[in-house]
Amino acid sequence: MFTTLDRLFLASYFRSYLIVLTSLLSLYVVIDLFTNIDSFGRAGGGVRGVAEHVLTYYGYQVSLIFDRLAEAITLLAAMFAVSWMQRNNELLPQLSAGIPTRRVVRPVLLGAAATLSLGTLNQELVIPRIAGKLALPKDDPDGAKAQTLTGAYDPATGVHVEGLAGFPNQRRVVLFFATFPDAPPAGMFHLTADEAFYRPPDGTEYSGGWELRQKPDAAGKLWQPPEKLPPYLKLIRDGRYFLYTKDMDYEVVTRGATWFLYASTPKLRELLARPDPRRQAKVAVLFHMRLTRPLVGAVLVLLGLGVILRNPNRHVFISAGLCLVFAATFYLLVLGCKYLGDNNLVAAPLAAWLPVLLFGPVTLVQFDAVHT
Repeated sequence: MFTTLDRLFLASYFRSYLIVLTSLLSLYVVIDLFTNIDSFGRAGGGVRGVAEHVLTYYGYQVSLIFDRLAEAITLLAAMFAVSWMQRNNELLPQLSAGIPTRRVVRPVLLGAAATLSLGTLNQELVIPRIAGKLALPKDDPDGAKAQTLTGAYDPATGVHVEGLAGFPNQRRVVLFFATFPDAPPAGMFHLTADEAFYRPPDGTEYSGGWELRQKPDAAGKLWQPPEKLPPYLKLIRDGRYFLYTKDMDYEVVTRGATWFLYASTPKLRELLARPDPRRQAKVAVLFHMRLTRPLVGAVLVLLGLGVILRNPNRHVFISAGLCLVFAATFYLLVLGCKYLGDNNLVAAPLAAWLPVLLFGPVTLVQFDAVHT
C-alpha cells in the first residue's frame, strides 16, 4: 500500500534528483566550456554562430555526460533525500509508531530504481543514435574539416577499404582504396578511386553503398576492371562504380579506436561474434559491464543508504562523508577491474562481476544492519 507519506518521500527524492542532476550537468558543462573556449572560437561564425554551436554541441554531449554520472547522481539524490528526512526528524515519528526503517525508505528505493533505469535507456536508445554528433570536434560544427580514416571491413562482402581523408558533411572520402577477396568470378583485386561518396539506402538502385569516381591518369586512361565483377560491385559507366555494402557506412570507415563505447549492447554482442581480434578484450569487458550495470548501481545506492541509516544518531554530514568514501572506493574498484580486463589480466566476465561479488555481500550486511 502506497501511503501519503510514501508519496511525499518519493516526491522529495525526485526533487533531490532534479537538483543534483541539474547541478552536476551544469558544473560539467561550464568547466568544459571555459576550458575549451578557444576551440569553440575557432569554429567561426561570429558571436551568434559560436553561441549556436555551443548550444548544439552540449545539447548532444549532455547525453554522454549523463551516461557517465547516472549512478553517482542517483546515489547523491538518495543520500540527500534520506539525510533531509533525518535532519527534519521525519523518521523518528514513524519509527516510534513501529514502522521499520527499511519500510520508511522504500519510496526512495523505488525512485532510485526508476532513475537508474534512465541511465540504461540513455545508453541503449539515445547514445547509439547520436554517436556521429558526439564524435565531432569542438572546432568543426559542420563536419567540413578532413578526418583521419581508420579503414573498415565489411563482413557481408569481405571487402576491406581505406582512404586518405574523409569529410563528414559530404560523406566523402578522398583516395578510396578497396581490396576485394579472392572469390569467383572476379578473384582478388584492388580498386582505387579518387573520390568515394557514401549513399544511404533509400530504395533506389544506387544506394546502400559507395559511389566510386575515378579520374584519368596522366596518359588519359582509366583503370580497366576485370571482365567479371563481384555481384556487389557494379559498373555505372567508365570511371564510375557502385560498391554495395551492408555494414560499412561512412561512420564505420571514419570511426576511431574507441567507437564501440557508443554502441548498443546488441551491437557489442555482434562484434564479439566476429573473427576480429582487434580490441576484442575491451569490447568483451564493456559488454559484460553493460550487463552488470544495473546491479552495480543498485549496490552503490544500497551501500550508501546503509551507511547513512545504520547509525541515525551520527551527524548528517559525517554520514554523508562516509557514504561518499565508500562510493569512491567502490568506483575505484570498478575502474581497476576494468583495467585488468582490458589488458587481458583477468577474464572479461570476472572483470565485470568482481565488484559486485566483492561489495555485494558487504552491501547486504550493511543494509541488513539497519534497525528500527
